Amino acid sequence: MSKRVRKWIINIGIGILLIVGLALVFNEPIKNWVISNMAQNHIEQLTKKKVTANAKKKTTFNFKQVKSLGVNEVAHAAVNQDGVLTIGKMAIPSIDMRLPIVKGLSNDALATGGATMKEDQKMGQGNYALAGHYMLNNGANLFSPLDNIQMGATMYITDLTKVYQYKVTFKKVVNPYATELINDVPGKKLLTLITCADGGVNRLAVQGKLIATTKATKTNLAVFNK
Repeated sequence: MSKRVRKWIINIGIGILLIVGLALVFNEPIKNWVISNMAQNHIEQLTKKKVTANAKKKTTFNFKQVKSLGVNEVAHAAVNQDGVLTIGKMAIPSIDMRLPIVKGLSNDALATGGATMKEDQKMGQGNYALAGHYMLNNGANLFSPLDNIQMGATMYITDLTKVYQYKVTFKKVVNPYATELINDVPGKKLLTLITCADGGVNRLAVQGKLIATTKATKTNLAVFNK
């Protein structure tokens, strides 16, 4: 092999290593940027008509099929956004958390916002339960901000027809099998948020009680906008 060919091969190898290195360095920032933009697009583009149509569509609620949120899962969600069924919005101003509420527990849904955990749940009734991913390297995306929520904080959800206001009454790290937390409780109207804790070993559960229901207006819907 001539020196010229050997040098050319070495340069190609160095180039490949540089590309791989850059991909590894920028992998997380790019993933976080895509997640943030998917959520924002659904918040901005949601209409009452879409809420009504999406609420009627079928999707999966099989939690066993949920995968960790890696690059492949985010990429899949990004090119399949038409299949993400947005049915509302959520906001927790004290921790600057604003997300779309999406129907079902598909991986695409969980890469986009807060996902409904029970097929028949309705806002303002029973125990409205939402699941969301915790981003280890980004405390601002999806359900990551829940780490910083305080007791008594106000949480809002809306279907663009009404706005439901909840007050946080419970925050605790629980084991992954504490499914009773999303069950309906007779006589109570709750909002329950579930995300990962301790590197995925446990779950962080945040729960609030309904304290007000109002008609959705331009003024009170502003809380859901970034």
